Amino acid sequence: MKAKTGKGTSAEKVKPYIHKVTWRQDFTRNKALYFVMLPCLIYFIIFNYIPMFGILMAFEDFSVTKGFFGSKWVGFDNFRTLFTGEAFLTALRNTVCMALLNLTIGFVMPIVFAFLISEIRTKKFKRSLQTVSYMPYFIAAVVVVQLVKEFIGTDGAITAVLTLFGLPKQNWLANPNIPVFWLINCLTDVWQGMGYGSIMYVAAMSQVSGDYHEAAVLDGANRWQRVTKITLPCIMPTIIMLFTLRIGLVFVTGFDKVLLMYMPTTYVTSDVLSTYTYRMAFGVGTPNYGLSAASGLFQSVVGMALLLISNKLSKKVTDKTVF
Repeated sequence: MKAKTGKGTSAEKVKPYIHKVTWRQDFTRNKALYFVMLPCLIYFIIFNYIPMFGILMAFEDFSVTKGFFGSKWVGFDNFRTLFTGEAFLTALRNTVCMALLNLTIGFVMPIVFAFLISEIRTKKFKRSLQTVSYMPYFIAAVVVVQLVKEFIGTDGAITAVLTLFGLPKQNWLANPNIPVFWLINCLTDVWQGMGYGSIMYVAAMSQVSGDYHEAAVLDGANRWQRVTKITLPCIMPTIIMLFTLRIGLVFVTGFDKVLLMYMPTTYVTSDVLSTYTYRMAFGVGTPNYGLSAASGLFQSVVGMALLLISNKLSKKVTDKTVF
C-alpha cells in the first residue's frame, strides 16, 4: 500500500521545524554571560561610539567656548587646508612607505618567529624565550626612542658595528636620505612587537594535529617540508584574518614614536600624516581642532576602505573573511 504524496505533502517540501529563541529566552539562559559582557559594552559606548559625534568638528571652525552647535560651519574648508598644505604629499608618501614596510617586514617577522619557537623542543627554554620576547612590547615609547638614540647615535654601539662594513660614522636619526628613517621605524616596531605579535600564531600552531606530522615523517618529509606543507596551510586562516585587520590600521604608523624620533632636518622622510596634522593644528598659534578632526576622519575613511577591500579580496582568493 503506497502512501499518498499529495502536492502539499511532498517529502521534498517538508521543512524541519526550527524553534526560534527570543532575546528574552536567550537572556534567561545566558544571564551570567550578558552581565560579563556589560562592562565591555559600556566601555565601547562611552569611549568609542559617543565620541563619534566629534566628527562634526571636521566641518566646523570649532571653538571650545562655542561648542559643537555654536561654532561656524565651514563645510570642506578644513579638508582643503589639509590637502593643499605644502608638506601634505610628502607626509602621505612617508605614511604609505612606512605602512608598506610594516605590512611586509613587520607582518612577516612575528610569523617567522612563531615558527622558530614552535620548533623548540625544550619546554623550559621555549617558555623563557617567549617571556623575554614579550617584554619589549610593554616598554613605553619614550624609553624605546631613548634606547634608539643611544644605539644609533654618533657614538652608539650599532653605529660602531656599521662602520666596520664601510658605512659612515654618523647620527643615523639625523640622516634625511631615503629609506634610513623608514627602516629605523620599521625595525624598531619589529623589535618591540615581534614577540607579542607571535602569540596568536603560536596558539594556532599548537592546535595543528600531530597525526599530520607523524604521517609526513613516515612518508619521508623533512622538517622544512612539514612546516611549509602542513603547519603553514593549517594556520593560514589566522594569518589571513590578522593581515586583513592589519591593513585596516595601515595608516597608524605610531604617532608618539615618530614624534619623538623625528626632527626638522628629517621632515622630508620622517613626517607622517599624524605628525603633519599635529604641527598644522597645534604647532603655531591658536589650536585648529577642525583641521585635526578632518585629518583623523580622512585616515579613518581610508582605513575602513582598505579593510573592506582587503576583506573582499580575501573572500575571493581564499574564501575566508573576517566579517
